[in-house]
Amino acid sequence: MLEKLTGIEERFEEINRELNEVGDDYKRAAELSKERSDLEPLIKLAGEYRQAMNNLEEAKGLQGSEDAEMAELAAAEIEELEPSIEEMENQLKGMLLPKDPRDEKNVIVEIRAGTGGDEAGLFAADLYRMYSRYAEREGWQAELMSQSDTGVGGLKEVTFLLKGKGAFSRLKYESGVHRVQRVPTTESQGRIHTSTATVAVLAEVDDVEINIPDSDIKMDVYKSAGAGGQSVQKNSTAVRLTHLPTGIVVQCQDERSQLQNRMRAMSIMKARLYEIAENERQSEIDETRKAQVGTGERSEKIRTYNFPQSRITDHRVGYTAHNLSGVLDGEIDGMLDELATYYEAERLAAAGMDN
Repeated sequence: MLEKLTGIEERFEEINRELNEVGDDYKRAAELSKERSDLEPLIKLAGEYRQAMNNLEEAKGLQGSEDAEMAELAAAEIEELEPSIEEMENQLKGMLLPKDPRDEKNVIVEIRAGTGGDEAGLFAADLYRMYSRYAEREGWQAELMSQSDTGVGGLKEVTFLLKGKGAFSRLKYESGVHRVQRVPTTESQGRIHTSTATVAVLAEVDDVEINIPDSDIKMDVYKSAGAGGQSVQKNSTAVRLTHLPTGIVVQCQDERSQLQNRMRAMSIMKARLYEIAENERQSEIDETRKAQVGTGERSEKIRTYNFPQSRITDHRVGYTAHNLSGVLDGEIDGMLDELATYYEAERLAAAGMDN
């Protein structure tokens, strides 16, 4: 690891030299300044780590001193330094791993009712509220992109954009099948029903990141419809886009104009295609990170929301909590932290840095 740190420290010095010589090339200066800013936390921690390693070596040298008091002080310092150094090593390992280029991006979240009829639609609405409340707590901006109601207070599907720094890094492990167990209000016998909803979390994509030829897109327009199929627009403003090479279909009807709906639909389409391309790239270096976003299929249930026991369990990391009402009100930081820690350990192991 020290060899990797040395290379990064040399690059940091090189950036500082270039900044002193860049002159009036403001674009290059901005690029270098960003790179330096990104490296500064790592450089600072690396310096503290090297100093701690030097202190540990000196303390070990004094541990066998004939001066009993000096030996005792050295032993105490070693006892204090070793866990501190181990913690710094773990932090450095994480910082040295290649970053997911999507982490700082906004996210597009798609929620679809699965098995369970009206209960599945009501659960999809619960999940929509959960993520919306979490976004409020984080100070993120939420924008509804597309919504289809069930007519009984539930959602067939909903797509929304969450704008906030690091939004994707926080929510990227939410993709999958979410399962709910509860007694429906219409259930007279008090029997527990199981329903599901699927969640897909996509990073918002800039136009420069992915190009879709017009020839690859088929566009259909139709009249927007509200609950129960009633027409809410006399003009055909709703848009359905089909990506011909992959068969991916996106439709938007919530905006007032056909142009706005097309722009919304295209942004979702780009996010889906980018996600597929990124997952293919990631799978080449780490099969454990391969996702299935974009297909609408999920191989396993990732989480269960059990209402009778007020329990929520994430099956991937064995996380269980008994504050279901709080979770559905957006209190999901604890669960998200557990997921981030688990997958960070997976990344370290896959990169051979877990020793």
